[in-house]
Order: sequence, then C-alpha cells, then structure tokens
Amino acid sequence: MKGTDLIDKFEGKDPYEKPSFSLGIEEEYMVLDPQTYALRSHIDLELMSKGKLLLHEHIKPEMHGSMLEIGTDVCKNVQQAKFEVTKIRSVVAHLAKQNGLVIGAASTHPFSRWQDQEIYPDEHYRILVEDMQLLARSLLIFGMHIHIGIENRETQIQIMNEMRYFLPHVLSLTTNSPFWEGINTGLKSFRCKIFERFPRTNLPDYFSSWSDFQSYVNLLMRTGSINNPKKIWWDIRPHPYFPTLEVRICDLPMCIDETIAIAALCQAIAAKLYSLYSKNLSFRNYRRSLIMENKWRAVRYGIDGKLIDFGRQKEMPTRELILELLDFVDDVVDELGSRNEINYIHTILENGTGADRQLRVFNERGNMQDVVEYITKETNKDLLADVTPYLDTLHEPSAELVREKEMSIPKIMP
Repeated sequence: MKGTDLIDKFEGKDPYEKPSFSLGIEEEYMVLDPQTYALRSHIDLELMSKGKLLLHEHIKPEMHGSMLEIGTDVCKNVQQAKFEVTKIRSVVAHLAKQNGLVIGAASTHPFSRWQDQEIYPDEHYRILVEDMQLLARSLLIFGMHIHIGIENRETQIQIMNEMRYFLPHVLSLTTNSPFWEGINTGLKSFRCKIFERFPRTNLPDYFSSWSDFQSYVNLLMRTGSINNPKKIWWDIRPHPYFPTLEVRICDLPMCIDETIAIAALCQAIAAKLYSLYSKNLSFRNYRRSLIMENKWRAVRYGIDGKLIDFGRQKEMPTRELILELLDFVDDVVDELGSRNEINYIHTILENGTGADRQLRVFNERGNMQDVVEYITKETNKDLLADVTPYLDTLHEPSAELVREKEMSIPKIMP
C-alpha cells in the first residue's frame, strides 16, 4: 500500500547506507512587550514582513499573533546547528527590538491569557480553529522540534520504536513551563498537558514496519480523520515530507546552549540505536502505556523526580538515569563530534532546567513579571551584537525545496 507521493521518494533509500544524522531545529518564541513583559501581537507591525525579507523560510508566523517560529537549514553537525540557531535567533531579536518588542523562550507564558491573543489571519489557522474550536484557540504553548536525518524509512521506524523509551528522559531535561495564566501549576511541563488535549498526540504506538505505519496513515486519510500526515502530532514521528525523524516532545529551552545540548543528545541516541540496529541488535521495546508512566513523571517533576527503569523494574532518580543515558551514548559521541556540546547536559543537571530556574526566581521575588524578565535575559544571552555580517547568508529557499513544498499536498494512492 502506498502513502503520499513524497513519502515514496524516500522509501527506496538504501537500507544499508548509514544515516547522515543531520540536524534541523525549530523553535517557537514568545513575542513580548519589553515594559510589561506580557505577550504582544506582532500582526500589525513590520516584524513579519521584515523577517520574511531577511529570513525567508527560516521564519513563519504561528496561530497566535504573539508567537514566531524559526527553523534552521539542514545542518551537517551540531556545531553548524548552533551557528544557525544563534544567527537566526539574533536576527529575530534584532527585528523585534526594531519593532519595540523582545523575544522570550519558554513553553508557556507565566501570566498572559490565551483569551487575549489575536489569531494570525491565515486560512490554515482559520481551518484549524474551525476544526478544533476551543482546543486550538487555547493552544498558547511554545515548543522545540529536532529533526534527525535518517534517510531510509524502514530504519526510521525501527529507531522511532526504540527511541520512545528515552523521550521522558529528554523531556525532563527540557521542562520549562511551570506557570499558566498567573498560576503555579505544580508541574514542570504544563505545556505537555495542554497539547495532549489535541488528537493524535503523546507517544506513538509500536509499528512493526514502514508499511505498517503507512497503512495507519492511509486509513486515517481515507476515513477523513486527517487530510495531511502532518496532523499526526506525536512526540516523535517520521516527517511526512522530508527524510527525518522528528523529536517533538521537548519544551523550549531558554538558552541556546541548552537547545544545542538537547539536540546533540537526541542525535546521539539515534546514532547509538542505529549502531545496534546495524549489528542486528536492538534496545528492548516497551509498551506505550509503560513509557507514558515515565512521561507523566517527567511532566510532574522534571529532573528532580524518579523515573522507572523497566529493565530493573524499579524507580530510579531521574538524574541517575540521565547519567546512565550519557554513558549509553558515549561511544558514538566522538564520531558525531558533539562531546563538548553534549557535556552541557551536566550544567543542566547542576543548575536546573528552565522550569526549575523560573520557579527559583518566582520564589525569591514573588513577581511573575520578574520571571518573564529573567526568561528574556536568558533567551538573549550570547546572541550576536551585530547581525549585519550574517544577513547575506540567509538565503531564499532553493528551487528543490520549493518543489518539495509544492508536492507536499497529500494524495491517496490506490
């Protein structure tokens, strides 16, 4: 059974060819008033028009007018990914400042309300709101997606199956959404609970093969459940139009060093699992229902709680299991050239996640505005003071990319 035209383009890739493990990173930023630190819409300002002029496909509006999404080029290694994120975030921060705004990186705004946000005037978002109603309007959350280049579709599915186990570990390191509409939720990642109200979210089931996954997608499309494979919003998924495995479970970290460390960790997990797969070995696949127990613990406690080690069938401190995870991937890190970047995971374990630091600021000062001010300072840390030299490196999309996007209208094949 066939899937979409473009999915078929990658289905025939050589299963014995080693994946590129390239990286692509998407981040969704809050657009803020620099005086009140409340969310502020950019719809009537020049931020998007100037951003499109300079950044082309690297920037796009999201459903709410107080949100912007950026995306890197395909990066060969983690160092290039860091340069791309730094460059693009710097340009966006520069444009925001020109418009009397500031950007912030966290997965929920500590006190602004979704009811007060404008919806970006786009047909795609109008249809989404019509379909999802209140669920869509209230989706005022900000995330990070990491694309890992795995060109063979069968390999993608096998690595996705096994990588599910480690996603709660990754989430715990990125937790950065403890507040919602002025309330301390008691959760380290309230974003996850908001997003799971959408259909086709959370962790995917186990799929025996790429054709098994294709059959699932085609059934949803034939029955009118979805009109586009991108409406499968799992925590990890094969990207329907590009040869990547997309990790979507993360909260958005504040600092660039955190973003890059998490991207490096996800890349290393995929590379380690491929190393086993290429030797006809595998990491054990656990039931989705069991892994969801660990996701809940990551949502609730971040790195300060315990996760279940299902091999030992016992609880273990999350920090210990993350150290074990770093040991697990250690033998692929040098080949990937990411040791320096992945070592920042130890800094996160020492200083706390974004959620931990937000809570620390609030407990010390008792003021939500101070929390957002802290977020903006962390977001803008280590950005480029002068973005002028980099503007000519931000190019228009290639003809091939344009063609692929034009081809991405899904079709059911007989």
